[in-house]
Amino acid sequence: MLKEFKDFAMRGNVVDMAVGIIIGAAFGKIVSSLVSDVIMPPIGVVMGSVSFSDLALTLGESGVTLNYGLFIDTVINFLIVAIAVFMLIKGINTLKRKEEEKPAEAPKPSAQEVLLTEIRDLLAKR
Repeated sequence: MLKEFKDFAMRGNVVDMAVGIIIGAAFGKIVSSLVSDVIMPPIGVVMGSVSFSDLALTLGESGVTLNYGLFIDTVINFLIVAIAVFMLIKGINTLKRKEEEKPAEAPKPSAQEVLLTEIRDLLAKR
């Protein structure tokens, strides 16, 4: 069972997936920082509030708050991630398309075909 798990874990797809998850987590942190530190402050200034995360609505006298500002931050964060992933996939597809459009080189003849061609040419000269 341990050998089977090792074979499964070391398979190319699993390793590729692990690398993708790690890079995706790091990318998510970068985008979260972009949203909260670069994009949201100017939007907050325009809206008259310093930060969306401070926006909340107190429900009743119990002191429970509805933090809709955090929700707005999360939605904007998601939209930016979705746009970034879309642009990344679009770029990859464009590169793949360009690679597919390259004309394929004619395959080189094998040694046997070269030899047979030479024999044919010699026979044609006689």
